[in-house]
Amino acid sequence: MSRPISAVSQMLERNQALFVGKRLLICGALEDDYPRQLAELTDSLTVFTTDYCYYRGQQAALGNNILFDHQLGGAPRFDALLLLMPKAKAEAQYLLAMMTPLLEAGADLLLAGENRGGINGADKLLAPYGEKPIKRDSARRCSLYHGELSKPVAPFELDAWFSRYECRAGETDLTVMALPGVFSADGLDLGSQMLLATVPSMSGRLLDFGCGAGVIGSVLAKRNPELTVNMVDISALALESSRRTLAVNSLKGQVYASDVYSNIAEKFQHIVSNPPFHAGLKTFYAATETFLAEAPGYLSANGDLTIVANAFLRYQPILDTHFKRTEVIGSDAKFKVYLSKV
Repeated sequence: MSRPISAVSQMLERNQALFVGKRLLICGALEDDYPRQLAELTDSLTVFTTDYCYYRGQQAALGNNILFDHQLGGAPRFDALLLLMPKAKAEAQYLLAMMTPLLEAGADLLLAGENRGGINGADKLLAPYGEKPIKRDSARRCSLYHGELSKPVAPFELDAWFSRYECRAGETDLTVMALPGVFSADGLDLGSQMLLATVPSMSGRLLDFGCGAGVIGSVLAKRNPELTVNMVDISALALESSRRTLAVNSLKGQVYASDVYSNIAEKFQHIVSNPPFHAGLKTFYAATETFLAEAPGYLSANGDLTIVANAFLRYQPILDTHFKRTEVIGSDAKFKVYLSKV
């Protein structure tokens, strides 16, 4: 069953003439079924997503036309790009730098998004690639900008887009590598600092859920050399960041995509997470509630779950319902660290 299309897609529906007969590449903040409509209008359609949840939801309908990864390469083969504005401006810059080398000269550059989500910065985003774009449409608090690729494009160099910083969690030093838009890309957040300051020593198998740049799993791997570390996230950019963070610290771990527990078949002694509760510009609890409720099924006997969460989030009742015992092992005005045992 199709989901209702977003306000951005409703605006794009009014401008479908722009896509007719095009070899179209779509990327960015994809959130609905609208690309399926475009597949019927275009000469060819490629949907590139860094969101594994979206990829899973669209793969059956789009087949080989949808790709999930942190990078897309190859020779110029598209004559139109539609970028749906991601939340982070740096991620939009990253996607444009990656996608423009895949476009033929004179290709259409189309940027669409919610006005409160940064779309009105389209002029600056497109400045390296051509003349000032025109505003094609504005509706439902969304805007569509249209430019043309008229300037030479440099080859995309993935390594140039990693931020690198040093952090210290307790007595553990770590070098962090992160791509744009990834959680902990700019520094170790206060919640993860609290979690790492309070989590006990570990052995056996660990799952770092929603790994971001890989800080939590990497710190715990460094502290507990016998620990077998698995890291999962829905973001391809996060997964590649975690792989780089492990590598630069000479650590080992398995890093792979999973939509909550979709790709997890084994059990762990420990699950640790600073679970996300924002998706795009909307507060989002459902995935985290599912993660907490189903966690006991992925823990071995005497296994435990350690999470840090904003103090205002009501996770204690969920944990009390699904675990034998839960205690708060760290807290301040902003955060709480919960340790739950099966």
